[in-house]
Amino acid sequence: MSFKPNATIRYTAMRLGVFVGCLVLVAVLVNLGWVPAGLGDANAAWVVLLALVLSAPLSFVLLRKQRDEMSAQIAGRVAGAKERLAANRSQEDAVDDAARVGP
Repeated sequence: MSFKPNATIRYTAMRLGVFVGCLVLVAVLVNLGWVPAGLGDANAAWVVLLALVLSAPLSFVLLRKQRDEMSAQIAGRVAGAKERLAANRSQEDAVDDAARVGP
């Protein structure tokens, strides 16, 4: 039996990895003085904010395949849930109609 990880978990882990990579890169650049260090005690917040701003477009471009896989997986689950809901509704309607017709 082969184990295929959930597409959502895989995408989220890869997105987190891109963010952590950007965070490390920005922290190094701030420590080297190549990027401004922020205002006063806001250094940590500045580094996190800059890493978020950098990681968002990178994730959008680099993780397109994983995002599409996740979307397809979610769409399949939603379609299955809609089919089950429709089947349950038709069962309830049949029972209700039978009860109304009565003896």
